[in-house]
Amino acid sequence: MRVPVRRCLSICFTFLLWGCLASGAYGVDADASQARRALEVSTGRILACIKNPDYVNPATRAYLRQQIEEEVLHIFDFTEFSFRTVGQRWRTFTPDQQKRFSDAFADLLISTYVNKIDGYNGEQVDYAGEISSGDKVEVRTVITMKDGKKIPVAYRMLPKGDAWRVYDVLIENVSLVKNYRAQFQDILNKDAPDRLIERIGGKAREARQQHETK
Repeated sequence: MRVPVRRCLSICFTFLLWGCLASGAYGVDADASQARRALEVSTGRILACIKNPDYVNPATRAYLRQQIEEEVLHIFDFTEFSFRTVGQRWRTFTPDQQKRFSDAFADLLISTYVNKIDGYNGEQVDYAGEISSGDKVEVRTVITMKDGKKIPVAYRMLPKGDAWRVYDVLIENVSLVKNYRAQFQDILNKDAPDRLIERIGGKAREARQQHETK
């Protein structure tokens, strides 16, 4: 069964924040892999913004929001995410279309879901191991909700330059990449890439405007 994208992404970004609690919110596990340490560092920085007293002040909140967005852009490889999401049709996009799609897609995800990480409500996060395949690593966590339900969340990461970046997230064994790919393929079967980019860009602008009016 396909997990609704809105639910999937809200969980994804919320658990990106809570993921740092798997090994201690205020430190990085020295024995962890480089991929896991990169994830812990980014989530720790996001948590620091959320815990900053200025975050609840409307006059200073915008700057900290920007810091969170920049950290999400740092740990997530949205170009790789976009390529894998579009799938084989990515090669039919021009370089300009690929860049515009990646930018619009990143803007949509961040502007829509970054506000989902505003709170931690006692959920427990446990580190559940790692699986390596070639140059890729899957960092696994298990989130125990307040009602006792356990939700597995895995971050698939790969090295880009001198950094490790997230290129897919599995929530309850459902891949975000595959989830979006099914929806985008439906659109691309009917419309050209520019139309898909326009639709994503329009939704991103709507989401950002809604946030700015809060």
